[in-house]
Amino acid sequence: TMTIDNDNHVIEIHVRSGLYSSDTIIDYKHGYIAIRLFSRSACFIMKINKEHIPDLQDIQHLALEKKNTNNMSTIRSPKSLWLQYQSGQSVRGSNKDWVVYGKSIEHLCTALPLYQ
Repeated sequence: TMTIDNDNHVIEIHVRSGLYSSDTIIDYKHGYIAIRLFSRSACFIMKINKEHIPDLQDIQHLALEKKNTNNMSTIRSPKSLWLQYQSGQSVRGSNKDWVVYGKSIEHLCTALPLYQ
């Protein structure tokens, strides 16, 4: 499921798929994406690269297009992004980090190891 908060410029994506379940926050206001993988009990945070990440309006358009069609093959996106994470050193989020990342990401990732 996906929730778009236009007022705060935040998108929440929840994937419920057993071992592969995850929650993702895209915070356009602060410029970060955080992905919480439940199987790893960890949060991965990256800076939004505007060349590869669709803007909020594009995602809203694609979500509306998906809602209005039952055939996923008819959805067209000009951008595709695949991420591969490589575990390195994790850190615990500090107060300074949460100010930079924003409240939505803080709520998602508090008390979990952070990989940047």
